[in-house]
Amino acid sequence: MSEVTAIEHLIASQRRWSPQATGQFTSLMHDLILSAKIISRNVNQAGLVDILGATGAVNVQGEQVQKLDTFANNTLVYRMQSSGAVCAVGSEEMAEPFFVPENEPHGHYVIFFDPLDGSSNIDVGVSIGTIFSIYRRSDTQNYWELNTEALLRPGLEQVAAGYFLYGSSTMLVYSTGHGVNGFTLDSSIGEFLLTHPNIQIPRVGKYYSANHGYYNYWDEATQKAVHSFSRPTGMPPRSTRYVGSLVADFHRTLLKGGVFFYTDDSKHPNGKLRLMYEAAPMAFLAEQAGGKAVDGKMRILEKVPATIHERTPLIIGSADDVDQVLDVYRECGKI
Repeated sequence: MSEVTAIEHLIASQRRWSPQATGQFTSLMHDLILSAKIISRNVNQAGLVDILGATGAVNVQGEQVQKLDTFANNTLVYRMQSSGAVCAVGSEEMAEPFFVPENEPHGHYVIFFDPLDGSSNIDVGVSIGTIFSIYRRSDTQNYWELNTEALLRPGLEQVAAGYFLYGSSTMLVYSTGHGVNGFTLDSSIGEFLLTHPNIQIPRVGKYYSANHGYYNYWDEATQKAVHSFSRPTGMPPRSTRYVGSLVADFHRTLLKGGVFFYTDDSKHPNGKLRLMYEAAPMAFLAEQAGGKAVDGKMRILEKVPATIHERTPLIIGSADDVDQVLDVYRECGKI
């Protein structure tokens, strides 16, 4: 394991790629990492204290809110607001973005996050995580003119994206547009240390990840695309791996290769994953690691959201595997 911490690695990267950096982004990442340490601590204690189970509330997505969802969201919003580095915060758990009041310390960055992805798996000990996406407010954009519409930007404009994984170990995987690096939390010193430098997705993977429970809701093109992995002609089938926590499924795909499907279907004609909180940041990481991410017709990072909670289909992973899906879609006339 390297002795290089996440912040040291970030500073070294800024010296190389952004010598004009003011330190504001570093401050933002410091508070984001602190938030993740706090969340990780509570996730690890979930069976010992009364933070398991649902609150009884339903969020803007129509999903049951878990107690840890609320804790993670409140922790992130508080830390981001007090960091002095952001001017707006968007969360999957909030109906509308939070804009830092003009009379409070604020900076040039906008952050979106899914506070606790995979929270339906909390009670059974499955890996969960925090996904984040960071944009820089345009220098021509006056702070007092910021509104929700001004935040609707394509993933191509992200300056950084990543996730924290809370599992057998706590990891940070992120990119600022110059490759993808992974860091593992060493609890003995309380620091994320570089353990996975310059991550690259294999061009072809051994696995495919899809929820076969939706098979009868898929269109013929998606069924045939999945068959091309599960029942290929003239070669052994790929192994299926599906956790149901995007962070966990994507993390495996990033390191081992393969393809993850969460396409449109008759129950979810627009897909189910959120473009700004889940698909765009993961697409940013995938492309930085040499992979691909599409919605079945176009590149995820080129999509311009029409609403803050817009949903999208997502096909993401090894470049050749994503192309295999698209080839089947073309043969079936879906694109």
